[in-house]
Amino acid sequence: MTDHAKSLLPAGKKWKLVWHDEFDGTELDRTKWDFRLHLLQQRHNTFTDEGAVLDGKGNLLLTLIEKDGQFYSPHLQTGSNFMDRPGKIFYEADQKAKKEKMFWPVAKLQEPKFMHKYGYYEIRCKLQTQPGWWSAFWLQSPIIGASLNPEECGVEVDIMESFAPNGIVSHNNHWGGYGDDHQHVGSGERKLEETPDGFHVFGLDWSENGYVYYIDGKESWRVEGPVSCHEQFILVSTECMGYRYSDQPDEKLKKAVLPDYFIVDYVRVYDEVKES
Repeated sequence: MTDHAKSLLPAGKKWKLVWHDEFDGTELDRTKWDFRLHLLQQRHNTFTDEGAVLDGKGNLLLTLIEKDGQFYSPHLQTGSNFMDRPGKIFYEADQKAKKEKMFWPVAKLQEPKFMHKYGYYEIRCKLQTQPGWWSAFWLQSPIIGASLNPEECGVEVDIMESFAPNGIVSHNNHWGGYGDDHQHVGSGERKLEETPDGFHVFGLDWSENGYVYYIDGKESWRVEGPVSCHEQFILVSTECMGYRYSDQPDEKLKKAVLPDYFIVDYVRVYDEVKES
């Protein structure tokens, strides 16, 4: 087993490790992770089950891949959102009535690999170096947007998002779904301080009282609410820019010098141990 850095746990509380992946070995542990391949029922062509490899030195490498001028990168998750379930949907053109018909069934529900509520969530990682793709560490509810009550159906909690190789990250919370009811609060830009090896630690203390965010062991933002009371799953994700609204990559991607990676040392989840 590779030696890994110690967690930078928030002071003033007692913590117990309840789930983790140190990415030792030579293959991704599929008992812990699945690949996210769909976005709002549609197969997102640049999400791939390729390019998530272990380097044999205790690191996960999420890789930017180029094939015939198109770009791909992996998106890992420990559960799934119900809106991402692929459906067998076919549209039948009716020139007179202009109707669309949907045919069943949609895909089967999947059993999550890990879901959790409250606690401290932490990643140690090295951000991508090339433009045109982004990385994130976040929590998602399987039923976000199923009702107007975010406490009941969950909050998307973006512990870290890195949209450019400029040493700037942000924290963001979303709730109410992804339509007209969508609501959002964000930290704004947070400039990272340099570290000797280029790795950074991003953490979140999620409790009944709110969310407290940390960068390299220092509090960087806090939000009192709304607070999800629903178990949520973890995502460690990358995404290529341009493909949400087009079948072509963003111009920045075409300038990327490969290979490039989002590198993860570990992901850990702790529960607060309260005195009886």
